Amino acid sequence: MVDMSLPALNDSEGDAIPDSLPSVVDAHVHLFPDGIFGAIRQWFDQYGWPVRYRMSSEELVRFLLGRGIEHVVGLHYAHKPGIARNLNEYMAGLVRNFPKLTGTATVFPGEPDARAILEDAFSLGLKGVKLHAHVQGFRMDSRAMFEICEVCDAHGQPLVMHVGREPKNPHFAYPVDPYLVCRSDHLEEILRSYPRIKVCVPHLGADEFAAYQGLLEKYDNLWVDTAMMLAEYLPVQDLPRLVEFRPERVMYGTDFPQIPYAWDRELKKIGRLGLTEDRLALILNQNACDFFSISL
Repeated sequence: MVDMSLPALNDSEGDAIPDSLPSVVDAHVHLFPDGIFGAIRQWFDQYGWPVRYRMSSEELVRFLLGRGIEHVVGLHYAHKPGIARNLNEYMAGLVRNFPKLTGTATVFPGEPDARAILEDAFSLGLKGVKLHAHVQGFRMDSRAMFEICEVCDAHGQPLVMHVGREPKNPHFAYPVDPYLVCRSDHLEEILRSYPRIKVCVPHLGADEFAAYQGLLEKYDNLWVDTAMMLAEYLPVQDLPRLVEFRPERVMYGTDFPQIPYAWDRELKKIGRLGLTEDRLALILNQNACDFFSISL
């Protein structure tokens, strides 16, 4: 649990990905218009940690690609009704400018025309949908959530959802209590009801790690990503070793730029885990390519 503002690490960063690693796809990069980025950074300054990389979306993508990241997956979320169309159009514009960027769509669950908003986003070339239960306050067993799943199912699009319980801030920085709306058993209903939808839960499902390990073994339509869980920064307890997760269902992702440490911190740590070349390739690029239908 994040119970106070955490510090910046000011650790050193490299100019490129380590030579010992295979091609890298960062499957968890946040991209927003400048105004929304500014508000998000203020929120992190107050409730989370200092955001280290304060650039525009274009600068952020160039930063990662310029350091050897092979492909970037851009994520965003609508924090209120009525803004998803503009966000999706913004993301689609970024994708047109960066061939090595895959952009996702978003929508506010339950808003009017949610189905049409997503269908229009897919027609713009966006792949998948990003949702954030902490920010958007939705329940996975709601009619609004089922509507989104129906659209994804009909169009063969994956779904990325922050539905892990952490980080929960005791200062009520979210509109809902994450421990009430985010539960692995609620997600299991989605996995069981929509077996054709590929679903990714970021942050290894924090903090229900054991539960998500079990779900990964049980359902072939579930993935997780590593964002911020390998950095040894957050006060995480009972984190399993990466080798204990189903290897073809774990994607590397950073949460960039909303991080308080070096962009390559987790890459360096992954390189020191002693993983086999095959497992490294799965985690660092192949699984994300399979999930988002990316061709490197």
